[in-house]
Amino acid sequence: MSYQLMLSNKARKQLKKLDPPVAEMIIRWLKANVDGVDNPRKHGQALTGEYKDLWHYRVGNYRIICDVRDRELIILALAVGHRKDIYK
Repeated sequence: MSYQLMLSNKARKQLKKLDPPVAEMIIRWLKANVDGVDNPRKHGQALTGEYKDLWHYRVGNYRIICDVRDRELIILALAVGHRKDIYK
């Protein structure tokens, strides 16, 4: 069974605020490496602390924070941003 990628409203807004080439790079990476895969944890890393149930994906200097929902086979992108700002 493969997972489906979904973007939250917040993630969509954050993508729109990025430079168009950067946003396109992130979207292409997500479609190629996360959307439709059988194991979404292959490219990501689990977060710790208060975000312990979430995963992040690294695309250059940008991070995508995701909630991997195994029962629904959904990867929900919650936030997208530069690595210096995303965890604040």
